[in-house]
Amino acid sequence: MSPEFKCERTIDLPASPDKVWRAVATTDGLAAWLFPMPIPPLGEGTTSWDPPHHLAIRMQRGDWFNALDYAIEDRHGSSKLRYVHTGIFVDDWDTQNDAVQQHTDFYLHTLGQYLEFFNGQPVTFVGDVPGGIQGPASSASPGAFEQLKRALDIGPDVGVGSEVHLALHGVANVDGVVDYLTANFLGIRTSSLLVRFFGRNAFGQPVGMAIHAFGAAVDGAAVASSWHEWLERTFG
Repeated sequence: MSPEFKCERTIDLPASPDKVWRAVATTDGLAAWLFPMPIPPLGEGTTSWDPPHHLAIRMQRGDWFNALDYAIEDRHGSSKLRYVHTGIFVDDWDTQNDAVQQHTDFYLHTLGQYLEFFNGQPVTFVGDVPGGIQGPASSASPGAFEQLKRALDIGPDVGVGSEVHLALHGVANVDGVVDYLTANFLGIRTSSLLVRFFGRNAFGQPVGMAIHAFGAAVDGAAVASSWHEWLERTFG
């Protein structure tokens, strides 16, 4: 059995504990920064339900388990969140642990962006798989994320805070600002979108992306289809 992993972060968030709670403890809230998923009932996976202070979820099968813990502290109009993710990997511990650590930083950053710029707005999560939109198998190769950035015209001179204009064949234009950029992840914020790109090729998986669309309802399936086709062309 693989050793247990632990991913722990403490972050300040620009929202009250009630608003942070809605973001982490409801399906619609999760859709705004992570992806929509149900919260299991107390005693059927949820082990602590103390709004707006503490949520703990633990899913277990035999020796395997996956556990999430959110502790929310009031900071007089803002909040401090202590997030802990623990569990067991089936195999390839180092790669999976690296993936969890890096994804966690990106997701929690996206949580902060949602609470700062789009808090409480209706959201459509755009993805053709539960976690987003997945590129073709060929995008799992080394260098694929750099190829993606070239296709997006994200050059070495682009950094956090840079304004970008994406005019891509087959998908709507995207005008926004880079809010997150590392070797394996890219986030772009517009007036109504959080567009997230995941260089999962670094962990042996296809490149992926997700869109959180705020405000007026959009046809999520159609948007996902157009971006999926763009990824297929990019890596074809």
